[in-house]
Amino acid sequence: MSKVCQVTGKRPVTGNNVSHSQRKTRRRFLPNLHTHRFWVESQQRFVKLRVSTKGMRIIDKKGIDEVLKDLTARGERF
Repeated sequence: MSKVCQVTGKRPVTGNNVSHSQRKTRRRFLPNLHTHRFWVESQQRFVKLRVSTKGMRIIDKKGIDEVLKDLTARGERF
């Protein structure tokens, strides 16, 4: 399973580890992803999504029904 937020689309980005002597080695910055079950009142069931913490805040703000409508419009499976 890829490390991508289903709500925001956040994905890993690359950068450098920098030591005290300024040597640089490549690394990945991973999004803060969580698999979370959300109760959908309109469907009377749980939906499991892989979301970042920002995605959870968006769901709190907009509501799970609105977010699921956006996901189905994009063709995302959940």
